[in-house]
Amino acid sequence: MRPQEAIRVLLSSGPGKAGIIFFLALAAVSLYAIVAYPLDFGLRFWNNPAIWADNPRNAPPAWSNTFTHLRRVEHTTFRATEPAAVIPGAGVETRLYTFDLDYRFEESPAFTSFSLRHLTYYSRPPLITLSLARPDGREMLLYRHAVRGPDPGESPPVSRYVEAPLRVYLSGDDTVLWNIADFLGREFEMELPLSQLRGMVDEIAFGIPGGDGQGFRVLPGDYTITVAVKVYHPQDSISEVVFVLGGSVYGLMGTDTLGRDLAVGLLFGFPIALFIGLVTALLATTMGTLMGILSGYQGGKTDIFIQRFCDVLGNIPLLPILIFLIFVLGQKLMLVILILAAFGWPGLTILIRSMVLQLRSGQLVEATRALGASPWRIMLRHIFFQIAPFVLAQMIFFTPAAILAEAGLSFLGLGDPSIPTWGQILEFGFRTGAVYAGYWWWVLPPGLLIVLTAMTFVLLTLGMEPVVNPRLRS
Repeated sequence: MRPQEAIRVLLSSGPGKAGIIFFLALAAVSLYAIVAYPLDFGLRFWNNPAIWADNPRNAPPAWSNTFTHLRRVEHTTFRATEPAAVIPGAGVETRLYTFDLDYRFEESPAFTSFSLRHLTYYSRPPLITLSLARPDGREMLLYRHAVRGPDPGESPPVSRYVEAPLRVYLSGDDTVLWNIADFLGREFEMELPLSQLRGMVDEIAFGIPGGDGQGFRVLPGDYTITVAVKVYHPQDSISEVVFVLGGSVYGLMGTDTLGRDLAVGLLFGFPIALFIGLVTALLATTMGTLMGILSGYQGGKTDIFIQRFCDVLGNIPLLPILIFLIFVLGQKLMLVILILAAFGWPGLTILIRSMVLQLRSGQLVEATRALGASPWRIMLRHIFFQIAPFVLAQMIFFTPAAILAEAGLSFLGLGDPSIPTWGQILEFGFRTGAVYAGYWWWVLPPGLLIVLTAMTFVLLTLGMEPVVNPRLRS
């Protein structure tokens, strides 16, 4: 059957159409992930705790607010590289970085943090203050910080916070506690010990005292966060100012116990899953097809040797061998792919051999042999193309098996730790108790994606059946 006719037959069936649509969607998402993220994403980002330091832990997706009676705080990160305003002075300049916040939630933030990156000064160290303008007209000074001066032998320009940013968690900083105590005494005539204020910073900053004198209630409205940097030289600079409003919900797919964005991990898992499945299936079907054609056409000792070798490989338990080799050679993705391919071809070889035995005695092969064609030309040009649709269907069918095998190994903790896969996300969730804690956003999405990817290739296989079996085309 010509390729054009095979595609037409595939598109004429419902499973074939659905499989192609799903496969194109998987390929498009995989292509986007490859373009959007570096190939060493796992080592540089996914396994780097500093990247996720500002994220909440174990936070459900932001859209889960739709299904709850309480509107929880959505995690928000404010970034600024240029000041919103500059106030000149005599020998000093105040640069204001402002962030406007429309706070309409029914609970206090989980935490708040503030960070600076790559500060450079030429004369005196800058002075940094952080204040919060509330919707009730009150303004609260939260934090004040003086940048460390030059070290002995250090000459201008002096750089600070280059390798790691200055990150301050306002919820637990002692300076913030003193400022909160001063604010309560001045504005509400309340005196609370610092030990009681610890852990209540965000509740106080975004609330007012309750009418019954018990605790604080949320104060909704428009807030303005102002970071004022007082510099003493016009060339002083700050690369980035960041303010984080720690939420109870986060992003599209939530976070894990390390604060990692699960949407990013799931997205990067698309090309990994397709790579595992397609490469393994291609290697296994190529090896199985070649050995099957060679065994069926040559016969004799070649046939006996190949078939006995297939029997030996087919009776070796794959999982113990995989576990043993991974422990010996290391947890590497390519090693898993090669092992799966090495043990996946014998079954196809036996099937191909039985088909070649029938084709070998056919009129086409006999006529070609009579014309003096070489055995390899007959096998590759005349036998292979007659069984090509069946081989393609087998390759498609083998793809989800490889994806599921890698997911199972990752679930057992034997996957490549340098690459985030859906199986590893599942394994980490089970290992840290996500299932028992009810973190459904951590467990269900990777499991559903594994099933969806496997189902895509199953649908393609069902759509290929009329191509392989002419009796089903009607």
